[in-house]
Amino acid sequence: MSESVQQDDWVLVTGAAHRLGREICLAFAAAGWNVLCHYRASQAGAQDTQAAVQALGRACLLVQADLAQPQAGTQLLDQCVALTGQAPRCIVNNASIFEADDARTASAQGLVRHFLTNTATPLLLGNALSAWLRAQGRPATGGYSVVHVLDQKVHNLNPDYFSYTVSKLALERSVALQAQALAPHVRVCGLSPGLIYLSGPQTQDNFDRAAQVNLLRKRIEPADVARCAVFIAGNASLNGCTLQADNGQHLVPLERDVMFAITENPRP
Repeated sequence: MSESVQQDDWVLVTGAAHRLGREICLAFAAAGWNVLCHYRASQAGAQDTQAAVQALGRACLLVQADLAQPQAGTQLLDQCVALTGQAPRCIVNNASIFEADDARTASAQGLVRHFLTNTATPLLLGNALSAWLRAQGRPATGGYSVVHVLDQKVHNLNPDYFSYTVSKLALERSVALQAQALAPHVRVCGLSPGLIYLSGPQTQDNFDRAAQVNLLRKRIEPADVARCAVFIAGNASLNGCTLQADNGQHLVPLERDVMFAITENPRP
């Protein structure tokens, strides 16, 4: 069942100043949603996203928060309610940190840093939305949703970017658990993109070759991934599942992260 978009419906997109977050904002705006654009430090980028959303005829408000703080989820939702008078109908947890390590070099500090931003705050933000709806006595219609942006790496393991991968694995395993816990007020789904932007230490040449390491042998279009988030938000029958928007990259197993595999084997 599809949910119709109302003129006052808002989506909160975290990490919305650049890259996929910006694309997700534009996709929701094109579908008739107003946008709450979250950023941590990239105010200028957030303002650019805001202008692009407004050019599509939708409202866009900026919200700033450091998602590595323990109370960030609740505080961010409170900001959204204060600005719009209501909770967002959809939250897209797109923000993440992505730092290089492996199992032998991982530190407690690095693991905790990744876990706070990539796992804990997305989950607690979803919980805060559910708590607000229950406190308001809102009917349980399945019209509110949370989309956790994951990574094809959680379906196609390799040992690189260990702390990042662990944090995303925890979030992926939490999709079904949180869907059960927040039902029937809030639906929870995952969205797993593949490689869509220059990442970490990549050169442009490395990216151009690595972006074709998938079943379709072509670059994944960011706008396609963004539209998947809109589709989840608008389809009240989706709950506890994950969409894999990666051109089939998760079905091409590699012993290393794709950027390193390309360097070691230039003929993927």
